[in-house]
Formats: sequence, structure tokens, C-alpha cells
Amino acid sequence: MGQHMPSWWAGGDMVMQSPGAAAADSAAGLIAAAWQRVESLGSTEWLMLETLSVIVVLAVLRWLILALVRRRVPDARMRYNWRKGTAYAAVVLGIFLVGPLWSGNFATLATVLGLVGAGIVLALRDPVVNMAGWVFLLWRRPFVVGDRIQIGTHAGDVVDLRLFQFTLLEIGNWVEADQSTGRLVHVPNGKVFTEPVANYTRGFPYIWNEIPVRITFESDWRAAKEILLEIATRRAGMSEEEARQRVLQASHRFMIVYSTLTPTVYTSADGSGVVLTVRYLCDARRRRGTAQDVWEDILSAFAGRDDVALAYATQRFFRGDEGPAGGAGLRRGGPPLDDAGVAD
Repeated sequence: MGQHMPSWWAGGDMVMQSPGAAAADSAAGLIAAAWQRVESLGSTEWLMLETLSVIVVLAVLRWLILALVRRRVPDARMRYNWRKGTAYAAVVLGIFLVGPLWSGNFATLATVLGLVGAGIVLALRDPVVNMAGWVFLLWRRPFVVGDRIQIGTHAGDVVDLRLFQFTLLEIGNWVEADQSTGRLVHVPNGKVFTEPVANYTRGFPYIWNEIPVRITFESDWRAAKEILLEIATRRAGMSEEEARQRVLQASHRFMIVYSTLTPTVYTSADGSGVVLTVRYLCDARRRRGTAQDVWEDILSAFAGRDDVALAYATQRFFRGDEGPAGGAGLRRGGPPLDDAGVAD
């Protein structure tokens, strides 16, 4: 028995300690050593430990809130707003909680932050500009998540807004009529200072769309114009009264003035025929759909008429005394021809 004494045998006495009690004593020793280490910390180390504790607590609280939101909120837009809102709230709350901890060493902290800030501005100009752009986007709000915008050569729906960049679900490019390409375009926030921003939906959520319809010179263009105006009025995305209400709402913030909000048809001509341009208001995200509806109605309406025909680019050749539309033997730019086809 004496040859195999366990480590918890107390000297030569017959006092035995259970393994659980030994583990408890070991843990207590570790805790005591850790506490002695904590008590030996300086004031700056204490401040750093308290700051880290605040950050951890806020991160855990935000994670719990978002976990509850994911279970209770089915709408993707609302979940996104919760993610952004809790992030901003955690940052602001952290500043208010950590600021008083460092207030006693404010002079030293201000000096350090000033020197570090100057170095960061010089070395990291673009990230600093992007942060300033982020502040500008939150303050002036030229667009928000969900708006359809164009900035520079890029256009799309804003699907995310972060500290250094915002993200567009791209439209256009090789795809016709403002439809999605499926690509995500990440744009630095600093671009809002150097590139013009066009907003399709902010303030006034409708845009003007135009469809040129070319008919032959021989067609009854007045009848065709009446048909096009009736189709545009029927297919317009909103009534005149509703449009005026929307403009009135937008005019509270922007100088938007329209004298005409109803669909109209403009008349012009080119070398191939009479051009009747249909102009109407439509939802910014339904431009292609409304254009399709209008064109289908136009094709159906013109198919039942003998006095209206769509035009396309053609060339006509005449021989001798054959003039355009059976004319009296005239050549373009020359004298009339006699019966033999010889100029007088």
C-alpha cells in the first residue's frame, strides 16, 4: 500500500482527500492568483479592462436582440433596419458608457487621439473620405436603402449602406429598360462628393417614359395620334389627381413643378415617316412592363385599320417618267421630262 501513494495522500498521516476536493482547491488557487493579478493592474489597465467589458456586454445584448428579431420578424426590410439600428445604438451607447471612464485622463486621451487622428488622415485619406461620405448620407439622406439611384455610370437599387461603402443591385448595363442584371456593385461612400447622384424614387416616385411610334407618310396620322393618346391614358400608372397630389407632397422638400401630368403625344417627322412620341408617367420600376403593355395595345389597334401603317426604313427607285406617287414625270432636282424621257 505504501509503494503506490496517490498525490493527494497527506504526508505520512492517514488523511485522504477526494479528487473532487483536490480539483476545487486547484481552481480556488487559480482564481486567487488571477485576482491578485487583477489587483496589481494599473489605472490605465483597469480602464482598458472596463472598456472591453462594456464592448462585450453590448455585443451580447445586440446578438440576443437580433436573434429574437430573426424569429419574430418575417420581413427582410424590417430585419435589415433592426440590424443597422442596433449597430448604431450599440455604438452610441458604448460612447456614453466608455466616455466617463476615460474622463479623468481626458487631457492625455485627447493628445493621443489628436496625434493618431492626424496620422490616420494623412495615411488613410480614402477611408476617411468614405467615412465622411457615410456621415453625409445619414445626415442629408440623398438616398436610403430601397431607393433606385444612379451614381456616375452605375445604377441600381440600394440594398446596403455601411461605414465605407454602399451596395447597389445593378440595373441596366447590357440589360434593356432598367431591369436587374443580378450583380451587386459596391460603391465607396466618398463618391457622393465627386459624382452626381440621380434618385429615381425619392420625393417623386414616378418617371416620365417616352415611346416613339413611326408611321408612314401615307397614314392618317391624326387618327393614329388619337389612338395612341387613348392607349397612353388607359395604361398610365396613375390618375391626374393622384399625380398632382404626389407632386404637391414632393414640393414640400423640392422645387418640383409640372404644368402637365397627363399623357400626351408629340408629332414630328423624319426621313422614314411621321413620328408620334407617346409620353406618360410610370412607376420607376415598371418602365419596361408599361412599355410592353402600350406596344401590345398599339399593335392590336393598328392591325385593324387600313389607314394606319407602321413605317420602317425603305428606299424607292423610279425609272424614266415614273415619279413618286404617279407624279408628272418630275426628277428630283431637275427639269421636267418630255414623253421620250428627255429633259426640256
